[in-house]
Amino acid sequence: MSVLPLVFTSGWASGINAYAVVLLLGLFGATGLSDDVPESLQRPEILVTVGVLFLCEAVADKIPYVDSVWDAAHTVIRPAAGAWVGALLAGQSGSVSDLAAALVGGSTALASHTVKAGTRMAINTSPEPFSNFVMSTAEDLGVAGLLTLAMFHPVTAAVIVGVLLFGGLVVLCFLVSRIRRFLRRRARRREERRTASAAGQPPGRVPWADPD
Repeated sequence: MSVLPLVFTSGWASGINAYAVVLLLGLFGATGLSDDVPESLQRPEILVTVGVLFLCEAVADKIPYVDSVWDAAHTVIRPAAGAWVGALLAGQSGSVSDLAAALVGGSTALASHTVKAGTRMAINTSPEPFSNFVMSTAEDLGVAGLLTLAMFHPVTAAVIVGVLLFGGLVVLCFLVSRIRRFLRRRARRREERRTASAAGQPPGRVPWADPD
């Protein structure tokens, strides 16, 4: 069977939480639950490293504004991780070329990362912090659940991921205006800090939302 459904699902998951993907795949292989996981993902030093990074992301991803900074820093990392994992999975199975799998994994990771980062920007326009925690927890559970499903029923998982990805892109289109306000507010904050610093005064309070 082609490994592309698993690559597609792992790419989507990498765009949301790349460290969780590598950690889960490595554990699946190390515990013998799956023979489709390359040995390079099962190495103890890899598991320890991504485990620590996963814990860092689990904290940063639930804090308003910190999550958006974290997302910006991972704009390259997540698609690269999706491409890397896809190529490794293809090399393990031999059913498709490494390059094709890397393209699928990387492009899917980039798409899901865009949805996640954009949605978080929109959520950060709200002053309450609980939506960040709820969204982050839902994303973590979704990554774990769908990646586990993909190990045993890859086609089913890929179909679900396709629906989620399409729906996320549609929702993101409706959130563009809120994202623009978020970016304008952040730029205004930086300008006020620079102005206050030049004048030797503390910056003034910036409202949560634009007056318009």
